[in-house]
Amino acid sequence: MKNMANNKIIIILVFVFIISISCRSNGNTVNPPVDTPNTEVFLTTDKAVYSPGETVKFKMDKSVTGDVKIRYRHLASTLDVMSVSSMEWNWTPPTSDYRGYMVDIYEISNGNEKIIGSIAVDVSSDWTRFPRYGFLSKYGEMQSSQIEAIVLNLKRHHINGVQFQDWHYKHHKPLSGTPANPSQNWIDIANRPVSFVTVKGYIDSLRKYNMKSMFYNLCFGALSDAQADGVNESWYIFKDQNHQNKDYHDLPNPYFWSDIFLTNPNNKDWQNYLIAQNNDLYSVFNFDGYQIDQLGNRGTVYDYNGDAVNLPVGYASFISVMKTARPEKRLVMNAVSQYGQEQIAKGNVDFLYTEVWGDQPKYTDLVSIINENNDYSNGKLKTVFAAYMNYNVANNKGYFNTPGILLTNAVMFAFGGSHLELGEHMLGKEYFPNDNLAMTAQLKSSLISYYDFLTAYQNLLRDGGNFNNPDISCTNGQISVANWPPQSGQVSVVGKVIDKKQVIHLINLSQANNFDWRDIDGRTPEPTMKSTIALQLRTAQAIEKIWFASPDISGGVAKEVTFTQNAASASFSLPSLKYWDMIVVEYK
Repeated sequence: MKNMANNKIIIILVFVFIISISCRSNGNTVNPPVDTPNTEVFLTTDKAVYSPGETVKFKMDKSVTGDVKIRYRHLASTLDVMSVSSMEWNWTPPTSDYRGYMVDIYEISNGNEKIIGSIAVDVSSDWTRFPRYGFLSKYGEMQSSQIEAIVLNLKRHHINGVQFQDWHYKHHKPLSGTPANPSQNWIDIANRPVSFVTVKGYIDSLRKYNMKSMFYNLCFGALSDAQADGVNESWYIFKDQNHQNKDYHDLPNPYFWSDIFLTNPNNKDWQNYLIAQNNDLYSVFNFDGYQIDQLGNRGTVYDYNGDAVNLPVGYASFISVMKTARPEKRLVMNAVSQYGQEQIAKGNVDFLYTEVWGDQPKYTDLVSIINENNDYSNGKLKTVFAAYMNYNVANNKGYFNTPGILLTNAVMFAFGGSHLELGEHMLGKEYFPNDNLAMTAQLKSSLISYYDFLTAYQNLLRDGGNFNNPDISCTNGQISVANWPPQSGQVSVVGKVIDKKQVIHLINLSQANNFDWRDIDGRTPEPTMKSTIALQLRTAQAIEKIWFASPDISGGVAKEVTFTQNAASASFSLPSLKYWDMIVVEYK
């Protein structure tokens, strides 16, 4: 994943990644804050996603005593309640497909309910209906226990598909060796060691937990020795009409052993060549599909005959032939800054993937991309963002800025998108192995709650509906609200009608010092927690109930709120708002 609009940026990234030994933090503290977990008991499940009718196996990390119960819910509807009798137990969800559930452990003490643990469950026969995408980036020799630890962490975040980034031997020849005799070790383009056992170990480990493996490669990359491997000179694209200057991506020596020269994705011979290479790959590694990359807008380029090449049209052709060649394999293609996304969306891809850059820096740009993608796919394909947080901070060692991460995720999730950000570490750069920034204990804890929230409430967040502007106000001065887009000093309101429900998201951008999703210098401030927030919703529809949930408290578990209603409005109170609350008004 690289933003090829700036061909020099990777030089800086690789230099920093390979030789940096400092612990400077560019303004971030090198001492992470103490963890303050949302809940007391840590819950896990045996898989990231389940098929309809499949049994879920739960574990908790410690025993509990007292009047403690387990509750299973879809949205705010309780399906079952049982007493806790063991640290391990099973549950078979309803057979309905594409449903999210919240399971919580709660304690009754003096008549009061206290949430002490929670976890989401996704029952979906196809992972691409609600993609939660992760990544891998390092494949040297590893112990099986190390592989398992990384995969288990991704599983706990309900990551259901994983991109293997920069794992391959060569862009034009991803498999090292032959199908009959694959290499056990090879060097990638960045001169990093790659182990056959590690790559296969990751694929096997992910498969155990119903997580899918997607191999990464460009749609049009060939290295300096490609001719010896059978790549023909007439397959390339050129900067001139006389095929003298190949278009290429300049990579720095000695860290990379080759530049990347670009072929024509619409050239039939190149397509057939790469199909054969991929078939060799699939015969050795049981990947579930192909994460296709591009390099953004290349300007005017030409084929060998001097004719201008329409790259977006070429992308659509490339996707089509790849799917025809291996219809059982999944396909996803990166649209760098949305370049070619309209053509990609009309191809046979399983969701839409946008790598976002500084030319689309605002929260509103993220929303515009989701809306564009919905339009391009007639609402059928979900959006995943490759969006690199705290980008400048990641030039040095330090920590991610938690407020920036959580507010950006709140915007993405509330509008139905998801975020490629989790792998062996969290992403701060387009060069995925860069791990300069660590997550604080607080951010780690919060992200588990955010991914539980994304999964448990996926039927409200990512399953249809129409966005609207609810007429809601705060009546006790705790906050000031305004409908999207963000306004200075205001909590942003995002409304959506789905079935007989009015969903109202409160995203607390009231103390944001700007509305840039990147939080590029890690300076987005932490919002102040607000308590006992009195709200009034103008509506003439009769209300059945109102409930709210937040990833910031009680592990995201839904809580019903009392309300009063007259002919013109309903009044109710929320207990708190930190980063993101979701209110759901259910009408009769």
